[in-house]
Amino acid sequence: MTTQQIIEQIKFKKSFLTIGLDVDLEKIPTHLLQVEDPIFEFNKAIIDATHDLAVAYKPNIAFYEAYGIKGWISLKKTINYINEKYPEIFTIADAKRGDIGNTSSMYAKAFFEDLQFDSVTVAPYMGKDSVEPFLAFENKHTIMLALTSNDGAFDFQTLLVNKDQQEKELYKEVLETSKKWKNSENLMYVVGATKAEYFAEIRKIIPDSFLLVPGVGAQGGSLAEVCKYGLNSNIGLLINSSRAIIYASNRTDFAKKAREEALKIKQKMEVILQANL
Repeated sequence: MTTQQIIEQIKFKKSFLTIGLDVDLEKIPTHLLQVEDPIFEFNKAIIDATHDLAVAYKPNIAFYEAYGIKGWISLKKTINYINEKYPEIFTIADAKRGDIGNTSSMYAKAFFEDLQFDSVTVAPYMGKDSVEPFLAFENKHTIMLALTSNDGAFDFQTLLVNKDQQEKELYKEVLETSKKWKNSENLMYVVGATKAEYFAEIRKIIPDSFLLVPGVGAQGGSLAEVCKYGLNSNIGLLINSSRAIIYASNRTDFAKKAREEALKIKQKMEVILQANL
């Protein structure tokens, strides 16, 4: 999926909502535990109820790896279902992979060729040769961790570093350096919603890139604040909400309640888009 196709979907749906499919068997409705594949059935119901409100789905891979082979099968069935029934949806493998050379190439093959995701999240700590193998895939997107929403982000990401006799935060150096990598036009970046005050500085470095923004909702991030500083001429934001939507109810009405929560966010996004487009 090209960046232009993502932009077209955002404008068509009047939404830049990403729904995180972080499935925990201890939290899903108990009646689903009686079916053969409860993870897939839960995902399928959420997707069918919200596909017209969201432009992307983001399974967090850890929630599938935790269940071994069965989890991987559920993940494969989920992505196949989205790709076949709702091909306009952008899919994100939230895997946070990052290793050098052939290892990254194999990670990329797993998510881009076998599982057929449109994008994958990566950690840049090991530098360009851990990220460029992902960037080599045409019409696939690599979403690099930049400034995350967790408390521990301040351990490293905002440390001051000295480069070319200039002092700057480490996350800024990561952003600036990544722009020099081969096929960097395929990069997107993860920036946490709880760091809304940093968006203006980030946009000075990467004004045109898409940002995947977790942390709105359960983690306390503000949609209005993120959009105030993060929107660009092509929208440039994918706002993720997971728990607030998919666990809105743990009863048989879970899909209906998920849609209601997704609709609330989508309606706020529509107002923001009308004011900015």
